[in-house]
Amino acid sequence: MSGRGEEEEDEEEDEEEEEEEEEEGVRITAQLLKASTGEFALESILLLRLRSCGIAHLGCLGDCANLEWLDLSGNAIAQLGPLAALRALAVLNLARNRVASLEPLGACRRLQTLNLAGNRVRQLRQLRCLAGLRRLESLRLRDPLARLDNPLCAAPAYRDAVAAMLPGLKAIDGERLSGRGSELYQLCRDLDGSLGRDGADAGTEPPRAAQPWVEAGFWEPPPPRRSSIIEEAYKQFGEVLRECRELSRRADDTIAQAERALGGRPDPGSFVF
Repeated sequence: MSGRGEEEEDEEEDEEEEEEEEEEGVRITAQLLKASTGEFALESILLLRLRSCGIAHLGCLGDCANLEWLDLSGNAIAQLGPLAALRALAVLNLARNRVASLEPLGACRRLQTLNLAGNRVRQLRQLRCLAGLRRLESLRLRDPLARLDNPLCAAPAYRDAVAAMLPGLKAIDGERLSGRGSELYQLCRDLDGSLGRDGADAGTEPPRAAQPWVEAGFWEPPPPRRSSIIEEAYKQFGEVLRECRELSRRADDTIAQAERALGGRPDPGSFVF
């Protein structure tokens, strides 16, 4: 009973602080959004970065219906209500804010990456609203480099509890789950296992020599080929080039003769027309 009472007191304190902070901070308006993005229509905004702007109320942010990437880190945001309308949102950064309730995020069905480091998530049950997000792969509650965390991170083995609640996650706090670096790691592990079973069945038989994947000389470039068509083309090109040179020589001779002929005439100004 005492534990339940402490949780209720914490929630009441968070709600009171949220109401005070919303009144004091900046509210997102259509003018702010258009000035930040250069877009004339809020529906045209796909990417939005509003870091450390003193924002406390999300205002009309829900009108950005096609928003896919959103960075609101370093603000004073506590209420996430308008985010429920962002059905196309895939990446959301809320690091270093004052968020305690995540319920509106349950409607962001396309959400894949969520950063909540440096907020007020105290209990594991506050993350249950994220269980329906089938595309959510990365969740960050703690950032050691930036020295950000949530009260929940003080609980022992909180990462295991979060992984059990949200089995679709592939990374928590920037670390791959189950120590798997990537899908390639698992593929290599399965391959090693199958090779190990084959070796066990073979008993003491020595391994066979490795065979090349391709035949010798496969990567060597083929010798250049000269077809009769190419040879004939070269021949005709040479003949045309010789004809051009001969025409150029004749033109030079004709011009020289004309210059000599004109050089012996009197001044054209002396003629009477």
